[in-house]
Amino acid sequence: MNAFIFPGQGAQFTGMGKDLYDQFPEAKRMFEQANEILGFRITDLMFNGTDEDLKQTKVTQPAIFLHSVILAKIMGSKSRPDMVAGHSLGEFSALVAAQALSFEDGLRLVYARATAMQKACEATPSTMAAVLSLPDETVETICADIDAIVVPANYNCPGQIVISGSIPGIDLACEQLLAAGAKRALKLKVGGAFHSPLMEPARAELAEAIHATAIASPVCPIYQNVSTLAETNPETIKKNLIAQLTAPVKWTQSIRQMIADGASSFTEVGPGSVLQGLVKKINAEVETLQGTV
Repeated sequence: MNAFIFPGQGAQFTGMGKDLYDQFPEAKRMFEQANEILGFRITDLMFNGTDEDLKQTKVTQPAIFLHSVILAKIMGSKSRPDMVAGHSLGEFSALVAAQALSFEDGLRLVYARATAMQKACEATPSTMAAVLSLPDETVETICADIDAIVVPANYNCPGQIVISGSIPGIDLACEQLLAAGAKRALKLKVGGAFHSPLMEPARAELAEAIHATAIASPVCPIYQNVSTLAETNPETIKKNLIAQLTAPVKWTQSIRQMIADGASSFTEVGPGSVLQGLVKKINAEVETLQGTV
């Protein structure tokens, strides 16, 4: 069984999607439709913007979503997934690929999510850090014992967790994690504490937009970050999408569940190849591929 996996924030690069725009009329139409929906030419930023332009959350998230879903659309019937998953933001791309969410509604939700998250970041200075070579339980215990907001945010692969929280909380956690034997505890260049309680204002704002959006039963199961299970019920999918903003991305657990349910190959659809690397670290036996047209 083949799984499609969709990347999240951090996969962006200058020039992303330009080959699709130039080669395929359907891709060009979708990109131009996106420019109209967003009210600015995101294609100019994707194709020619600086790293700084692309790092803005309100640009990054729709840019990665567009690259991913337009690539999936152009790949078309050549390769249909048996199951899908997305890392954080990538969950919205996965839902469009699985026909649970329309392209237009998906883009509107992603932009609403990005702007809500950017506002939450600006309201409270916060950050994230990557922690390498410690057991999950050690990271969880150290975070829980700190008297400040700091939580595990991304379970990326065995020995790689990202933590999220207030700046004092992250600084203290990094100190203690290194003392506990972490190979690295490195603060990331991100706008704020994604997947932590500090995203609560964004979660409340996004909940309203998600409740107002039609989500259908997907044509194949989606393994969601919050539950890690094969989901097909639209109401459950909505609930998990909303919870995701303040809950950890359980990527390791999701991939393991997909493999247990029969996935033998994983095709990364969208910019970059980070997820293929994570999948190989979770299980070296499965095949990983880059989505191409």
